[in-house]
Amino acid sequence: MEVFNGAPDNIDARLPKEKKVYEALASLNIEYTRVDHAPADTMEDCIAIGDALGAPVCKNLFLTNSQRTKFYLLAMPGDKPFKTKDLSKQINSSRLSFAEPEYALKYLDITPGSVSMAGLINDNECAVQLLIDEDVISSEYVGIHPCVNTSTIRLKVSDVLKLAQSTGHSAITVKL
Repeated sequence: MEVFNGAPDNIDARLPKEKKVYEALASLNIEYTRVDHAPADTMEDCIAIGDALGAPVCKNLFLTNSQRTKFYLLAMPGDKPFKTKDLSKQINSSRLSFAEPEYALKYLDITPGSVSMAGLINDNECAVQLLIDEDVISSEYVGIHPCVNTSTIRLKVSDVLKLAQSTGHSAITVKL
């Protein structure tokens, strides 16, 4: 896999939601490296991508409460187990489950397999609460998809938080 600095040269050939991520990063003067690849459908795919980028690719889960009134985007290491019971206690939300794909599309303009913290740039209502595992927060770099799973970008965790804050989102650190 070839690693590139910054956005693709042919940015207009990219999907609008991916292009929007590159534009948001440029407006915040956030530097990043990028790799383009076949669709990354599994964490095994993401491990190889992370090796090429020199940063682990986050596992991102889009969750909701049982009433479908609160939505959460959880960023966590790919090799960590996830137990809804443990997370529910930390955020005072009962019966967390995976949100239906239509909610990810509605709030984040993301489809399954492409869930990413970059999608927060599309959540103008701040309907989604960002949750980040302490191991991700303590890392220097992280790999995330720019709203599509055919590219991955490596950026500093502090810059991911800067991107989230620029959209009105704050992060809650959790321990999984």
